[in-house]
Amino acid sequence: MYWITASDNAKQRSCIGMTCRELIYDIERYCPFNEQEEKDKALILNWIKTNDNAFSRENAVAHMTASAWVVNKDRSKVLMVYHNIYHSWSWLGGHADGETDLLAVAIREVKEEAGIRHVQPVSKEIFSLESLTVDGHVKRGCYVSSHLHLNVTYLLEADCEEAVAIKADENSGVAWFTPEEALVKSTEPWFVKHVYAKLLEKMKTI
Repeated sequence: MYWITASDNAKQRSCIGMTCRELIYDIERYCPFNEQEEKDKALILNWIKTNDNAFSRENAVAHMTASAWVVNKDRSKVLMVYHNIYHSWSWLGGHADGETDLLAVAIREVKEEAGIRHVQPVSKEIFSLESLTVDGHVKRGCYVSSHLHLNVTYLLEADCEEAVAIKADENSGVAWFTPEEALVKSTEPWFVKHVYAKLLEKMKTI
């Protein structure tokens, strides 16, 4: 059963659909893995409940995103892309852009960014939560100011033998790595320490 309190109803002006209620419920019952997730969980919930456009890039301060930690069947490899903006191998994912079904967003982004057709959730449960800083950058000729990605991550599974393809406007490489290689390939120290290492540690519990 999903429910929202009367006080929440007054605040959740942008979350009138059942899917958003389910997302809020899922985030509320998600058990944080560490202090980072505990703090970020509270931040994400507050932002969704108090911002009309929390799921839209029109909110230039912070907006919702979905990420995918993609593993193969025996969990021996992780799928990553070489991100053109960050100049680093990274996980896959993207903006909600008005969509509140963030699992669907994560799956769609994997298919688009890696060129694969078959990907499925290991579980429909949230795998991790993060508030991520994004430095100012130029995208499609326009400057995007520094902002936050309020991120929900899902654990997905794909076949490491399936052919992959780059999405040229976003990445210039798609590859499977062992967990150890994934940590080395990323050139973003904060992500390696606070996100990727955490995700690999969490994989040991499933």
